This record gives sequence, structure tokens and C-alpha cells, in this order.
Amino acid sequence: MSQSFRQNEILEIARRDGRVTVDGLAEHFAVTQQTIRRDLSELSDAGRLERVHGGAMLPSGTINIGYEHRRGLYEAEKSRIAEACAARIPEDVSIFLNIGTSTEAVARQLVHHRNLLVVTNNINVANILAVNRDCQVIVTGGTLRRSDGGLIGNLATQTIVQFKFDLAVVGCSAIDQDGDLLDFDIQEVNVSKSILKQARRTLLVADHSKFQRTAPGRIASLAEIDAFFTDRPITETLHDKCDEWGTEVIVAPEST
Repeated sequence: MSQSFRQNEILEIARRDGRVTVDGLAEHFAVTQQTIRRDLSELSDAGRLERVHGGAMLPSGTINIGYEHRRGLYEAEKSRIAEACAARIPEDVSIFLNIGTSTEAVARQLVHHRNLLVVTNNINVANILAVNRDCQVIVTGGTLRRSDGGLIGNLATQTIVQFKFDLAVVGCSAIDQDGDLLDFDIQEVNVSKSILKQARRTLLVADHSKFQRTAPGRIASLAEIDAFFTDRPITETLHDKCDEWGTEVIVAPEST
């Protein structure tokens, strides 16, 4: 395969997965790691990828990975996280579930919970929970974001402030090493801030890849989250911060 074709395919893999590794690409193309490092350096110099330890990722970020690609990423990990999160959600409570593939995974784990009131700005969550006859589902108003079924804007916020939720289950696009939760769409950021204000307890669901990405909009700090469900241990430094903040970190166990 020529260098230009290989680099084009590297970009396609990065768009699909959000990140590429030297080891994985060398095996995929059956070339040396040195060849892959040279490709990544050239793509980085051209501004098409951003080098990170062990590989590269899409340039820091003003544009999210497409929803269909995100839905297929880390499915097993998201399922484990969702199962762990749902196990902490009792019956007979009110919940908000926001936009994202991780919160959709939580919704799938709630289809047998009883006596739930679920408010959401995620059309996909509403459709998932429609099969649960013991769950009342309220969908916020707002502007439909066709790319992922999310409802955003002032109408969504106006609906949210009418409630006081027992629990909010939220996702995000990225988490930085300071523990800040980040997102791409400023309108969605404002909606997420409203959700946090109206919830008695907040649960964050986010897989390890969120630490490998960045986004321009700040939602909140992990200090404002009661429990953080993820699939891999976080750094010792951030874990110490979470201990100081009183944020519980739950690493979903591997499937047996």
C-alpha cells in the first residue's frame, strides 16, 4: 500500500475510533512501527492528527466524532458501566438521563425497573424506555439535533427547571486531568448545567476514552458529581482529588 493510501486509511480509522495507536496500526498495515510513527508525524505536521503518547488522535477539538461511530465504540465497556450504574439506581425515583451513548446504555439497563419517572432530552432514551410500562417518560422540548436525537436550547432548559430530580445520570464528551467535564455544543453545555442544578444526586457515566479527548465547553467539575462510573482506574492524582471532593469512583468489573 502506498504511503498516501495508508495515511488516508489512518485518518479514516481515527475518525471512526477517535484515536489510533502505533502498535495497532503497525499490525493492521503489516509495516514497522517506525513507518507508522513517520506517517503520524507527517499527518500531525499537516494538522490532520494530534500526536499523543503511543499514537495520535483527532485534533483537539471543536467537532465531536459522529454519533453512529460513537455508538459503536467501546460497546462492551459502556454496557459494564451502565450495569454498574443501574445497580445503584433504586426503584420509585425520578431520574434525568441526558444526551449520549453511555446514558442510552444506562436506559437499556432500566427497562425492568419499576415506578420510575424519567425525564430526558434524548429521543433515543425515550424510545428505549417506552417498552417499560412501569416507567413514566417525559421528553423535554427543545431544538432537535438530528445527528444524535438530542434536544437542546432554551426550551429544553425551561422544561428541566420545572423539576427536582432524585438522580441525574449524565455523560460528557471529554474529561481533562483537572477533572473538568467537557462538551462540544455550547447549547448542550448550558442544558447539562441546568440538569446538575436540579438533581439531588448526580451520577456520571464515562468510559476511559473520554480522558484521551478534549472539547471546548466546560460543563462542571468532578467535584460536583456524587459518583463516577467508568471502566478503568483513573490516575492516582485525579483519584486523590475525587477523594478530597467526596466523589465516589466506581470501576465497573470485567465480565466473567
